[in-house]
Amino acid sequence: MNKILSISFCLLSVACFTQPTGKVVNKVVAQVGDNIILLSDIENQKLQAVQAGVETTREMECAILEELMMGELLVNQAKLDSLVVSDEQVDAEMENRLRIIESKIGSRQKLEEFYGKTINQIKEEFREQIKDKILAQEMQQKIVADVTVTPKEVAEFFKSLPKDSIPYINMKLSFQQIVNYPSITKADKLRAYNELKEIRESIVVGGKSFETQARINSDDPGSAPQGGKIEASRGMMVPQFEAAAFQLKVGEISEIIETTYGYHIIKLISRKGDDYVVQHILEMPEFSPDAINQSAIKMDSCHQLLKENKITWDDAVIRFSNDDLTKQNKGIITNPITGDQTWDMEDLNQVDQQIYLLTDAMEKGDYTSPNLYVDIYERKQGIRIVRLMERYQPHLANLKDDYSLIKSAAENDKKQRIITEWTNSKIGNAYIRIDKQFSGCEFKSNWITKPD
Repeated sequence: MNKILSISFCLLSVACFTQPTGKVVNKVVAQVGDNIILLSDIENQKLQAVQAGVETTREMECAILEELMMGELLVNQAKLDSLVVSDEQVDAEMENRLRIIESKIGSRQKLEEFYGKTINQIKEEFREQIKDKILAQEMQQKIVADVTVTPKEVAEFFKSLPKDSIPYINMKLSFQQIVNYPSITKADKLRAYNELKEIRESIVVGGKSFETQARINSDDPGSAPQGGKIEASRGMMVPQFEAAAFQLKVGEISEIIETTYGYHIIKLISRKGDDYVVQHILEMPEFSPDAINQSAIKMDSCHQLLKENKITWDDAVIRFSNDDLTKQNKGIITNPITGDQTWDMEDLNQVDQQIYLLTDAMEKGDYTSPNLYVDIYERKQGIRIVRLMERYQPHLANLKDDYSLIKSAAENDKKQRIITEWTNSKIGNAYIRIDKQFSGCEFKSNWITKPD
């Protein structure tokens, strides 16, 4: 199934920083208006494909070139239409890309060493290109903003698909849950605060190592193994944490601060502009054994009422659940990876392995006994009952069972056709030059004027 054209730019990626083996003579391979496209732009994207294990072909080179030309055409139109991209949008996109590179290279310091520039210099160098990328995306969204498909168009699209293009849908499952989390009391919070106060005193007064105490005591599983170390930029952390970090001097340890995650102490390691490195220790308030017992008693009562048909599932969700994400939606658990209400096995294994083990032998509409549950995102324990809402067996996609999937594909196909029509209408008004090296490419749009 066709996907709507994506505008890709090789910006701030490992491949962009990597020099290909062998000597490549760079040259201009295309021009759209006043903007040029270099051979290195294409080679960098090919290198990304190779690093991802994709075999490069002549057709891929042509597709990359067309996508780059399309991007320039969209940017030109966006400027003519006076579309505005804020500095905040550019900064956010830049930061997202830097985080990806960071995760691959190891740290911002290594990134600076690898590129031979400071983070701020890198940001400044790529700022205009990132802005153009966002402009192209905004322009593309403007062109297809009003595109919709009717049920008739969805059916016609599906009918037009070659048999070997109809996707095979793996088994999918949908679930509902009733969750009761124990309440955190003032006493629980005070206990966590006092424990962190003792840890801070052992460091500040007793001379103990902050790093060692973080490894032993911090409740942050992401940073504790690294001695509490976090590398971040302004806007990445919750406001209370960030405010404290920017008030510290290098080597200074903060007072205890409270965030939605619990209580922290922070030690500033270094700061350059908006970028900083800290160590922190997190102490999360824990509920008392009595609190979890109270939740278990409530959920046992809920389960008994369901078994005796004295309460409907929907009423039980409203009455017993205190899970903000599912309580107002009949307990339906949304797949955070896809945004859908269905799950395949790969997604379940990443997010909630327990739920499949609980429901593997169940029929549609069955529900489990109350079980101890740990929310991996909020890192909190609760008691829950899970209901198997639906089990979709593996099958070839069809309109009855997979209408939303096919509708999405039909919309993308229609958007692609509209983008192509728009491109062809604009090409005639723009100066287009393509190097003879690519004159034999079969483009989707009429970039090369063919003789009558």
